[in-house]
Amino acid sequence: MKRIIFPLLLSALVLTACQESLEERCAREAKEFTEKQCPSQIAANMVIDSLVFEPASHTLKYCYTLESVLDNAEQLQQHDLRAMLLKELRNTTQMKLYKDAGYTFRYVYYSKAHPGQMLFETTLKEKDYQ
Repeated sequence: MKRIIFPLLLSALVLTACQESLEERCAREAKEFTEKQCPSQIAANMVIDSLVFEPASHTLKYCYTLESVLDNAEQLQQHDLRAMLLKELRNTTQMKLYKDAGYTFRYVYYSKAHPGQMLFETTLKEKDYQ
């Protein structure tokens, strides 16, 4: 009898220990993405520098560096970058789990020519993308 109960109890403990919350999963995936994929050229003149999860506000923060013709705040303002990001977020299935949980998505773009200078920033909340 002990031979049956002990393995079952051990299996139950292992299975419950392996469960991670959505917040833990998001933090882990963001950290892994940043460590393995960043910095990475994702489009012409655009590099993703990091993806950070802010647990207190349930926010996924994407940080990018722009160069060349995109490295210009005035030019970015001529295009409705927020609307483009919102459309992309609404249409992506990769973020469904986080969208369903009501997470916030923040996008920050910095200048390559002037390190530290923020060119554009926007935050998309559940009310925006639902």
